[in-house]
Amino acid sequence: MQDTPCPDFTLASTSGKTFDLATATTPLVIYFYPKDSTPGCTNESMAFRDLYPAFTAAGAEIVGISRDSLKSHENFKAKLELPFELLADTEETACTLFGVIKMKNMYGKQVRGIERSTFLIGRDGNIVREWRGVKVPGHAEEVLLAVQSL
Repeated sequence: MQDTPCPDFTLASTSGKTFDLATATTPLVIYFYPKDSTPGCTNESMAFRDLYPAFTAAGAEIVGISRDSLKSHENFKAKLELPFELLADTEETACTLFGVIKMKNMYGKQVRGIERSTFLIGRDGNIVREWRGVKVPGHAEEVLLAVQSL
């Protein structure tokens, strides 16, 4: 998927907005996460939140995407004081476009869910870099370094 045009999508966003990739600020960091208010997703979102000033200083915007409802996103965003928008992909539109839905093992059962993944979209609208099967510790810092190297 790297060095290919980012697939276009429009999703409902927190703060009563609609996110449209075609009009989004670039560079753009899109991180897909499994579920609001779970430990890994909370830690990942807080890491992006804490580095947000450095991302914006580098000219980048961040959005988080999961299959949770807009109401769930609003609560999660408020609880963590996230300075960026969360997008509700309840129909799995963006998840499908980016190929992040996978079969995962959860307590010994096979479940369909989002594989934690991040995509960096460059100024030209192309996917510059992708991270799949992300481990949270150090990930936001790694993404920031990639943004700063653009």
